[in-house]
Amino acid sequence: MVTVWTLDEREVRISAMRAQGAGGQNVNKVSSAVHLRYDVAASSLPEAVKERLLRLRDARITDAGEVLIKAQRYRTQQANRLDALARLQALIDRAAIAPAVRRATRPTRASRERRLTDKRQRGALKASRASGENFE
Repeated sequence: MVTVWTLDEREVRISAMRAQGAGGQNVNKVSSAVHLRYDVAASSLPEAVKERLLRLRDARITDAGEVLIKAQRYRTQQANRLDALARLQALIDRAAIAPAVRRATRPTRASRERRLTDKRQRGALKASRASGENFE
């Protein structure tokens, strides 16, 4: 996928913390996990991209308009930092693509006739299933 908008890393706040889960002797000593914060409103993104980004139904976007990403997949802080930035870039790329404008169209005459013909056939089939007795 082609990157639509390049992320300015100066607008991103990254803090290191200890990763969760198993990790052996290093887990309690090394802060290898990364917490990324990105304020959408204060960013240099175009206004249309900001609006689409804030409208995304994504749990990583807070009500205050901040994107929060926690990366702890890798053992090194640098790898987790790059992973968090890549995930933020993917989120921005998803919002940067403008949705196609839907233009209202009318059904063709042939499609209307096909629909009505199918409705008549379905009705006839259901009517043929009914017996002469009344169900009470």
